[in-house]
Amino acid sequence: MSFINFAAREINCKIVYYGAGLGGKTTNLQHIFDKTVDKQKSKMISLATETDRTLFFDFLPLDLGTVRGFRTRFHLYTVPGQVFYDASRKLILRGVDGVVFVADSQEERMDANIEALENLQENLKEHGYDFKKIPYVLQFNKRDLPSAMAVEELKRELAKKDEPTFEAVAFQGKGVFETLKEVARLVLIELKKG
Repeated sequence: MSFINFAAREINCKIVYYGAGLGGKTTNLQHIFDKTVDKQKSKMISLATETDRTLFFDFLPLDLGTVRGFRTRFHLYTVPGQVFYDASRKLILRGVDGVVFVADSQEERMDANIEALENLQENLKEHGYDFKKIPYVLQFNKRDLPSAMAVEELKRELAKKDEPTFEAVAFQGKGVFETLKEVARLVLIELKKG
């Protein structure tokens, strides 16, 4: 659920990057943070325990327009990749407006991708969200690696609702902003409906 700040005339939207451990969620956020103009963003905050890490920052994109005269501010979060941090994952999903699932393209990571995707669907349901209706983008990361599966195979295994898909090499920045722009566009479409 978006939060409206009437004093600042902003609509605050929450986008969560979800996926298996070491799939590239943090790398996506780090690239976006590094390439976003300082006056448009806040500081990146890392909430970390010994082995559990969550990253967060928000930014005000200049080119995504307004909704009924309000600017949009996007708050980007990552979840810890390991499924045993499920409580943290659930908490971070509360109030989500859009989700990017970052899949590791390597064949040997397919089971972890599937487990994380099933976990996402369960956690969304627990919060009362309909996975079929939430703005959602699927990113196939690590396309540069020799063990990367064919995109059609990845789609067969991981696509669930004819969602937009993007190929990425997050550490190089390839596909990162394309993925973000699409999930932001889908979130804004939902906001304009309501």
